[in-house]
Amino acid sequence: MSGPQRIIPIRRDYNRLVANETLEDYALRFTAKKARRWSGFAVAQTALGSVSFLALEAIGGTLVLTAGFVNALAAILVVGLLIFATAAPITTYAARHGLDMDLLTRGAGFGYLGSTVTSLIYASFTFLFFAIEAAIMALALQLCLGVPLWIGYLVCAAVVIPLVAYGIRLISRLQIWTQPVWLALGLLPVLCIAVRDPAALRALAAFPGLDGRGDGFDLARFGAATGVLLALLAQVGEQVDFLRFMPEAKAPGDRRWWFAVLAGGAGWILPGMAKILLGAGLAVLALSHGVPAGEAAEPTQMYRVAFSYVTGDDRAALLLMGAFVLVSQLKINLTNAYAGSIAWSNFFSRLTHSHPGRVVWLVFNVAIAVLLMELGIDKTIESTLPLYASVVSAWVGALAADLAVNKP
Repeated sequence: MSGPQRIIPIRRDYNRLVANETLEDYALRFTAKKARRWSGFAVAQTALGSVSFLALEAIGGTLVLTAGFVNALAAILVVGLLIFATAAPITTYAARHGLDMDLLTRGAGFGYLGSTVTSLIYASFTFLFFAIEAAIMALALQLCLGVPLWIGYLVCAAVVIPLVAYGIRLISRLQIWTQPVWLALGLLPVLCIAVRDPAALRALAAFPGLDGRGDGFDLARFGAATGVLLALLAQVGEQVDFLRFMPEAKAPGDRRWWFAVLAGGAGWILPGMAKILLGAGLAVLALSHGVPAGEAAEPTQMYRVAFSYVTGDDRAALLLMGAFVLVSQLKINLTNAYAGSIAWSNFFSRLTHSHPGRVVWLVFNVAIAVLLMELGIDKTIESTLPLYASVVSAWVGALAADLAVNKP
């Protein structure tokens, strides 16, 4: 017979930390009703903070340069419709029942093992896009302050850890507080370009791609562009991670509740499509200002040119670009890191039957992202995302079909 177990103070403190749902945010189970205390507007605002990610502009710039505007626009419209159609039932069920993607998947017929695999797929999305976004932020630090890239990678990754450790409570405040600044900085250059250079829109509409052969609809180019964009289907998971804190509807036809769910859920793709198109336009504009073709799809170069329309001073334009990129990327990487910590918690709890705490997996997710940044993941968007899209399309498509067709 074994003797009494001796738990040292450090372990006792850590066990108490893991048991703190303020930090854990119900990582392994449905969100309790007592935790769904925010207003619908606040939850939707928090979920929409993810729309700030500049990878959308980078994707738009990459597509227009390789496929031409006609094919890029067709792909954006088709995939945008698919994303809205799949995200609507998923986000509605999450908001109604307080479920995350793991529990939704498990209840959709994937079972214990299937939901473990999909948690890994979802975790891959979070650290992949975390790396892309943090790399963009690090490049902005290099351009504005001369910070070496490898140091910038570490700083941009580490800064989110203490902010995300306290879960939705702190993330919600940060997203809502930074929203007006992000909107003002984002809209200002767009308005200035529209007023000072109205020909930029015509140049975008006529752009045939770098090779000059994408001036009309081409099925192969359209398919390639669609393959890249379909990777964004997994973004619904990050919307779900916040919408599960949505308060219960006051009545079956509660319009405010439905508006908040659609705006913070499937509705993310509407401003998302606008940002992809904006990225396409800014890439063409950057080319006309002498930016090399290899750098025209980089958001830092896009917005450096865009903010030059706001001020005639190059240094001021660079500083405005830096401020906008830092705000945008901090907002999205709060979401990426938080979603990654939830996904890894689910995956490893199934695989190892233990849970050292969400914060441990938060650090783990960020560490993988740093490794990807050092390997130059931000330079391989066109080749990396179509491969990921093949897997995520099967998962999200099956989940949405179950919720929209089988469950009713």
